[in-house]
Amino acid sequence: MAMAVMEQKRKIQESQNYQRTKMQKDMVIQRLKDDGCRITKQRLMLLDIILEEDCSCCKEIYYKAAKQDGKIGTATVYRMVNKLEEIGAISRKNMYKIACGSGCEVENACTIEFDDDTVVELSAKKWHQVIKAGLVACGYPSDLNVRSVIAKSCQCGK
Repeated sequence: MAMAVMEQKRKIQESQNYQRTKMQKDMVIQRLKDDGCRITKQRLMLLDIILEEDCSCCKEIYYKAAKQDGKIGTATVYRMVNKLEEIGAISRKNMYKIACGSGCEVENACTIEFDDDTVVELSAKKWHQVIKAGLVACGYPSDLNVRSVIAKSCQCGK
């Protein structure tokens, strides 16, 4: 029974991740179009690779892209990363994760699991409100706006 519940939770999480990634991809494509960029197959492929959020540098993006399309060059990857940074879609400080600001309307941007197995999904907007309120409660100035948050995995085994 517990395995069935865990499998159901995993399927729901995968569905939510897919929807969030699709929404992010659509937003970035629109920003590129608004900036006058053509949306090519190579650009779409690079965007998909970046949305997987496991590349820490252009070289890793290039290696993944070259496996899919042997014609792609490193210059194409660097130009795409620079363009995405220029339009505010990514930040190199965040290891090429798609940036999402406090005005973002993405639902289920953050999943919080409590020790009683309760799960809460927060929209990007609500997530930024929680972070800001927490920072103010810890004595940080209230007039600062959160640009990004990088959460690292816990290595303590809990």
